[in-house]
Amino acid sequence: MNIDTNKLPVLKFLKKQIANTLDERDTTHMAYPTRISQTLGIRIVEAGSGTATVEIDADSDIHGNQQGTVHGGLLSELADSAIGTAHSTLINEGESFASIDLKVNFFRPVWKSTLRAIARPVQSGNTVSHYLCEIFRDDGKLVAMAISTVMTLRGDKATGR
Repeated sequence: MNIDTNKLPVLKFLKKQIANTLDERDTTHMAYPTRISQTLGIRIVEAGSGTATVEIDADSDIHGNQQGTVHGGLLSELADSAIGTAHSTLINEGESFASIDLKVNFFRPVWKSTLRAIARPVQSGNTVSHYLCEIFRDDGKLVAMAISTVMTLRGDKATGR
C-alpha cells in the first residue's frame, strides 16, 4: 500500500512533533529526530523561527568523565543539537548547512540533572549566521555557554548533505 506523504517545512514539522500531533504521512526534508539525538536521548522541547530548546536527562553514571561529573563532550553535543535545530528551522528544501565552529565555556559541574539548552541567533546572514546557546541545570543555574558559526549551503554545495 502506497501512503501519500505530507511534506512540511522543518519548523511546522518540529512544532507538530513537539505537540505530539505528527501524522504518519508527515515528513520534512531534514532527518528528525536525528540519530545522535535518539542515541543520547536529546529531546526538542521548543522551536521557533531560528530558535530551539532541547533537553537531556544527564547523569554522570551514564555520561561521566574521569572526575565523576557529566562529560563536557555531552554538553558540547547538546549545544550543537540546539544550534543545529534552530538553524534548520530557516532551511528550505534543497538547502543544507554546516557548522564552521563551536566554542564552549563551562561554568558549573553537572552530576545528575535535566539540562536545557536554548539556542538563538546573534546575527543571521544569508549564508553565515552566528548563534548563542546557553545550557542550564534544572536548578536554573547556567552550566555552559556556546557560540557557533553556521553556514547555509545551497545548490551543488547542499547536494548529498
